[in-house]
Amino acid sequence: MSLLDRHIAFVEALRSAGLPVSLSEGLDAVRAIDSLGLGDRDTLRAAYAATLVKRQPHRPGFDQVFDLYFPPLIGDGRIVRHDSEDDSTISPAERDGLSAADGPEQLADFREALTEALGMGDPDALAALAREAVQRFGLIRGRGPGEQRWSSYNVMNRVSPGELVAKVLHVLGQELDDDPALRRLVDAQVRAFEGMVDAEVRRRAAEVRGPEHVARYTVRKSIDQLDFTSARKSDLEEMRPEIGPLARRLATRLNRHKAARRRGPVDFRHTVRASMSSGGVPLEIHHRPRRPTRTDLVVLCDISGSVASFAGFTLMLVFALREQFDRVRAFTFVDEIHEVTDQFRTGADPAETLAALAASARHATLWGRTNYGRAFTRFAEQHPDALTPRTNLLVLGDARSNYSDLALPVVADLVHQARHAWWLNPEASRHWDTGDSAARDYGALMPMAECRNLVQLGQFIHDLA
Repeated sequence: MSLLDRHIAFVEALRSAGLPVSLSEGLDAVRAIDSLGLGDRDTLRAAYAATLVKRQPHRPGFDQVFDLYFPPLIGDGRIVRHDSEDDSTISPAERDGLSAADGPEQLADFREALTEALGMGDPDALAALAREAVQRFGLIRGRGPGEQRWSSYNVMNRVSPGELVAKVLHVLGQELDDDPALRRLVDAQVRAFEGMVDAEVRRRAAEVRGPEHVARYTVRKSIDQLDFTSARKSDLEEMRPEIGPLARRLATRLNRHKAARRRGPVDFRHTVRASMSSGGVPLEIHHRPRRPTRTDLVVLCDISGSVASFAGFTLMLVFALREQFDRVRAFTFVDEIHEVTDQFRTGADPAETLAALAASARHATLWGRTNYGRAFTRFAEQHPDALTPRTNLLVLGDARSNYSDLALPVVADLVHQARHAWWLNPEASRHWDTGDSAARDYGALMPMAECRNLVQLGQFIHDLA
């Protein structure tokens, strides 16, 4: 593959990973590389990143794709020839690794070395151990030449770096509960080692199956394009810094009609006084300043099993919105409504709050199956004062109600009571009105928007009328 072909394939892989790379930006990267040269890999990475990466959430995906197309080494670090169809497709070091004795004693020695590296926090030592771990424990031989694969799961299953945290702390003269900050530091070193193992597995897989294949199936989308329903706990943590600005934009949009009406009622006294300079003719009308206020927000969250991952996102969104509105009241439901406003107190830990919400959901569930009609009816009966002309209503859920009564007149009345009402649905719009989905029925009563990732949430905020 020529350098130009590799550049074009690299840019295409970035686009497939969710990075918006335009043609002009690709040309800018070529000019930067022409000026800086190809002598240093870190300089090459910096040139590409400076010209192609627009937002920080896109950087992890960029780094993964860059490592596939511009790997730091080949095989075990030496050039490997693939001239024949025999076992020469495996490097000498890999051949030795396959025949090496990796019994309990050798595994114990490796874990001991890993414990020392974790305690020292040496990234170079961890990187070398990650390569060794993949070489010794991650290779899965195929039936024929070139069919070998590598598995990070096999490596983690053999090495179990998470079990070494207590041993590392003991070596450092600490116990598990003595220094939480030190434990978090060691946990971060373990996660860094796991990331190095994943990167090494991708690199070796790319040598066998090609970088295009590996980039297509192993590189995760950027955090702003990752579906809420498939997000892991670590992904939700990465989303948290992005949700705050979106919440502020949402609050600004909901209150912008007040911002447009900056002037209050006519200030008659001020107007008359000002007219004295023009012979009593009121050339300029003065108004009293408006008192700045913020509206209220009521959030209804479906936390049933079908949207369990989406519930984690809604939790963080409610946390962020709490600071932007005069008052926020939060309710969760499966088939019974349950107010959880008190869970969103200042300084509360989101992870602990999510666990508490899961427990409250069990208490709020009568039949254990989602029933939107029953939940809306119970909300109207038990909290008649929740919605007022200054309250915005936000519903979060997939609108799948198990073919139960939808209570559409009740929902219409709730929408009428609220100042504005919107529905964010984490399900793709092509699936609306299939099976037990009532998205179209509810969407006829209040605007419903597909909201599967942060990009769509931002688009919903931008499009608010």
